Amino acid sequence: MGARLEGKVAVVTGGCSGIGLATVRRFAEEGARVVIGDLDRTNGPRVAEEVEGLFVECDVTDAAQVDALFKAAFDTYGSVDVAFNNAGISPPEDDSILTTDLEAWRKVQEVNLTSVYLCCKAALPYMLEQKRGSIINTASFVAVMGAATSQISYTASKGGVLSMSRELGVQFAREGVRVNALCPGPVNTPLLQELFAADPERAARRLVHVPMGRFAEPEELANAVVFLASDESSFITAAQFLVDGGISGAYVTPL
Repeated sequence: MGARLEGKVAVVTGGCSGIGLATVRRFAEEGARVVIGDLDRTNGPRVAEEVEGLFVECDVTDAAQVDALFKAAFDTYGSVDVAFNNAGISPPEDDSILTTDLEAWRKVQEVNLTSVYLCCKAALPYMLEQKRGSIINTASFVAVMGAATSQISYTASKGGVLSMSRELGVQFAREGVRVNALCPGPVNTPLLQELFAADPERAARRLVHVPMGRFAEPEELANAVVFLASDESSFITAAQFLVDGGISGAYVTPL
């Protein structure tokens, strides 16, 4: 067990699966007290027990529930030092702009972008009072690149997360609060597996663009989040932190 986050209280949304779950476990390994915000009432309590943390059922698109999540963290453990705002969706009905309807567009924006706004708004007062804190918002490598295989609302939402994180990082830099955007490439999560299992050609279409020749594992993203949460990244704020296997730097990939 490490101690890079010893004494810190970390809130993680979407903490019951994928990158969120891997990060919850890494945070606990590094000494943090972890509060998990998720809708998963089945796995949430189990994961919280595993890491000796706290589970709060939370719809991240509901302002009152988000406020209650961060209040629970503060009331239980006495501070809010880290906020990993990670919850997100990528539904199949979000596709080309020509076929994605307004309802699908709005649903993705609410979960992927508005939720990050709500979480930052809820976390910041605690951090500003403490004069310290690290906020990590999950954006995506698609926020810095274009794709002909579009998921239009997802892409737009992640661009919004990136821009908002940069703005907040600049705004609060002199008040002890750092805000960064994690930009993962494709990650081997249940969400991606479900998306590609039904369409292997779609997976192959993407994999060819990854210089490393594989998708990331959730633990590899969790390691990056631990770094951004810890004091080791004390001079990093308003950054787009790419963990994408080289995708965004590639023109032609290896055969």
